Amino acid sequence: MAAFDPASLRYDDNGLIPCIAQQEGTGEVLMMAWMNAEAVAKTLETGRVTYWSRSRQAFWVKGETSGHVQALVELRVDCDRDCLLAVVNQTGPACHTNRRVCFYTAIRDGEEVELMAPEGE
Repeated sequence: MAAFDPASLRYDDNGLIPCIAQQEGTGEVLMMAWMNAEAVAKTLETGRVTYWSRSRQAFWVKGETSGHVQALVELRVDCDRDCLLAVVNQTGPACHTNRRVCFYTAIRDGEEVELMAPEGE
């Protein structure tokens, strides 16, 4: 077994790689966000999932301000090494809209259908 090096991943031209967050045990897909090599390293070092915010150009530790923490269970690399899967234990909603998941809109028969309301509504 070889030691993992975040530089071994295939990042896009902006130095980013997509990361899908999935709930441990249920397989529920929670969200997708971007990481750079340093965010990958911080995630592995701290056990708290850390993303790179493209709009703020800054690190974003999931739950740092909301309390909706993603505790890392396992980080997986896909076969092409250009996408990550973070298996997590999610506390509270994963989406910034206060929904459990970011994928709350379905397209059915050409129409958008909202599948869930924000928590507390």
